[in-house]
Amino acid sequence: MGKVTGFMEYIREGLKARPVEERVRDYREVYIPANERVLKTQGARCMDCGIPFCHTGCPLNNIIPDWNDLVYQDRWQDALRQLHSTNNFPEFTGRICPAPCEAACVLGINDDPVTIKSIEKAIADRGWEEGWIQPEPPQTRTGRKVAVIGSGPAGLAAAQQLNRAGHTVTVFEKNEIPGGLLVLGIPDFKMEKHLVERRVKQMEEEGVNFRTGVHIGIDIEGKKLLADFDAIVIATGAEAPRDLPIPGRDLEGIYFAMQFLPQQNRRVGGRPVDPGFDLSAKDKHVIIIGGGDTGADCLGTSRRQGAKSIRQFELLPKPPLSRDEPGAQPWPLWPFTFKTESSHEEGDVRDWAVNTKEFIGDVQGHVRALKGIRLEWPDPDPKTGKRPFKFEEATGSEFEVPADLVLLAMGFLHPVQEGLLEQLGVEKDGRGNVKAEYGVQATSIPGVFAAGDARRGQSLVVWALAEGRKAARAADLYLMGESKLPAA
Repeated sequence: MGKVTGFMEYIREGLKARPVEERVRDYREVYIPANERVLKTQGARCMDCGIPFCHTGCPLNNIIPDWNDLVYQDRWQDALRQLHSTNNFPEFTGRICPAPCEAACVLGINDDPVTIKSIEKAIADRGWEEGWIQPEPPQTRTGRKVAVIGSGPAGLAAAQQLNRAGHTVTVFEKNEIPGGLLVLGIPDFKMEKHLVERRVKQMEEEGVNFRTGVHIGIDIEGKKLLADFDAIVIATGAEAPRDLPIPGRDLEGIYFAMQFLPQQNRRVGGRPVDPGFDLSAKDKHVIIIGGGDTGADCLGTSRRQGAKSIRQFELLPKPPLSRDEPGAQPWPLWPFTFKTESSHEEGDVRDWAVNTKEFIGDVQGHVRALKGIRLEWPDPDPKTGKRPFKFEEATGSEFEVPADLVLLAMGFLHPVQEGLLEQLGVEKDGRGNVKAEYGVQATSIPGVFAAGDARRGQSLVVWALAEGRKAARAADLYLMGESKLPAA
């Protein structure tokens, strides 16, 4: 460690955000890049622990203390090399990962953890600015062909690793542009899309072939890929949304979040939106059901579109404020505590412990109101700290609020079963995900591997990247009998 007493001398300084009144008028990124002085002192706060729990917190096993120290020493190019050794796309995780590494930071036991996420972002951004990040095509080709289905983070990571191993890789994407939910799900105010575009360009220059607008399972039979390619990686994500089957669900004006968010991303990117299905929150009473990241994305987008009012309902009670309270998890586990996204900082409209009972429509069959009721949850178990998933409706707490647009942001169940998965005949687990052991990534069909949300269910971008890398190594081992790709 470059600064032995750094963790005692410097306080945590996170990224600063643009003023709310300015940023809600555009879709540019909310946070301002930190200056070099701040980043170096934040790197100096890292204690280079004998047992670095940040490694275990990070699904990618990023070698975090090393690049923290390298930033403190002003060795940015070495820091980038170390960061890229475990993470193909650190500018993605540096922006949209919730940073489980920081939750596991040893300094966080009795102080604020190291700003790992902002340092990671700065290293990657510096690499692009200085021209250090260049295409890395393989020196030789193996003659093996691999199809990667889906171009989200898992598919991109798998494709880049397999291509660098010398295989000829084709990525199939059903949408008109590569990137999956990185491009058509996550709003631009969290991550601008030129960041993905330049990585796709890098991969194309390395030799990866992208075929967009091709829906495997519809445009091309899944079994045809088995005949045309030596291996397949399924990285389609978990796109089957959780629905809310209550009275009035069939009314107009009620949509899944992933029917709403991609449209605004297309508008920002200058791409066409179906004129017959053009959703907007402008001048509407908006209800968002679901209190997670997707709900927050709907909140920030609705506010920027000019909603008349916004309410966000969450079934669960408000989480504890700190790890010391019952219901949270102790260090170094991920804490189930109250968290605030940038969209909430612009105006927090969350309402906790609310159950939606009915949607009410007008004479034209469009939603006009929502009926809800407040819930009473039991206290967490004093021994386990866990709260039983058991609630009662609070007597006399029924309410009705106006609703012109309802967005269901309650998460995703599993990958879409129809089409590709049915045609390949891969075995599924009890939750409907593609069954494949983590690390092995092999499905029940020889030569077919699975990665990301398609295998593990709805999860984080950092997990998708980790799984994509592991699937690439597994496919390489299958094709060649050995692999020089990293195991982690």
